[in-house]
Amino acid sequence: MAGGRPKTALLLSDDERETLEHWARRRKTSQALALRSRIVLACGQGQDNKQVASLLKVSMPTVGKWRKRFIEERLDGLMDEPRPGAPRKISDADVERVVTQTLESKPRNATHWSTRGMAKASGLSQTAVARIWRAFGLQPHRTETFKLSTDPQFVDKVRDIVGLYMNPPNNSIVLCVDEKSQVQALDRTQPLLPMEPGRPERHTHDYARHGTTSLFAALNVATGHVIGKCQQRHRQLEFVNFLDHIDQTIPETPGEMIHIVMDNYATHKTARVKRWLAKRPRYQVHFTPTSASWLNQVERFFAEITQKRIRRSAFRSVPSLKKAIQSYLDQHNEDPKPFKWTADADLILNRVANVCKRINNSGH
Repeated sequence: MAGGRPKTALLLSDDERETLEHWARRRKTSQALALRSRIVLACGQGQDNKQVASLLKVSMPTVGKWRKRFIEERLDGLMDEPRPGAPRKISDADVERVVTQTLESKPRNATHWSTRGMAKASGLSQTAVARIWRAFGLQPHRTETFKLSTDPQFVDKVRDIVGLYMNPPNNSIVLCVDEKSQVQALDRTQPLLPMEPGRPERHTHDYARHGTTSLFAALNVATGHVIGKCQQRHRQLEFVNFLDHIDQTIPETPGEMIHIVMDNYATHKTARVKRWLAKRPRYQVHFTPTSASWLNQVERFFAEITQKRIRRSAFRSVPSLKKAIQSYLDQHNEDPKPFKWTADADLILNRVANVCKRINNSGH
């Protein structure tokens, strides 16, 4: 059955296609114009309105509007029409100048632009600069970190582990295993001030340390159930003890395999661990690539327990910290929910490739 109502054919010249592709990928293009360009490009490939709407996650009337505008007015039809009311005080050239300067330059006395600095440099108001930045999703004050894996088997390991997540083998259990080492029992030096209307919860900046513990955890990818155990240290002895704990917790079923996903921490690769695995053929280990612990789903669980139970609590002793962790584990396992992994291997590898293309001398 046809995907949508037949529409007037939309044909693109080579020059129009080149211009639309430029608008669609140029960072200085407004988001609205970039979307309109992608709509027209998709229509130019012979797709109907329903297919284009599904592909670009927009409504069919939106696709129909810009298809019609382009057929009638070509490229000029994609531009915003004059709006009623007072004329604009900030021209498109002003907007492009602010966006270009934000992306391609830095102030003389700072590492990034502020609204005050950009307003002075551009001759616009701080409010105008803030609006332009918001419209283009620019946040010069923010920065994020990343690290690229240099593992020569990166591609194979990504496909292996993501395959376990998205299409696990029959009659098998997939466990994501790791340890959250040196969880600190911290107590504030003054009592906490509770939240009040118009005022957030407050606690002192300084704290007293009362020792540490290490949380070993194994997340069942299919069910969300977590096997956890706190231990004083995180050496090979403690790791093997935790493997014993896993082995005792999961009853052996004929023909069932247990796939363990874990990182390349030295403790996980000792001769003692290898001997333990060799004696138990139902276990198969899958190592994440180096510097790619984000592939291990148990890290999501560690982030949750840190955010929800540990970070804002006060612990006067290690036993009280262990009790809080065990209480969280028990409540989590009463109604466990698995994390939903949505990124397939091709998507991950394409994103990594795109990052590498933007970095000089990345070594990838």
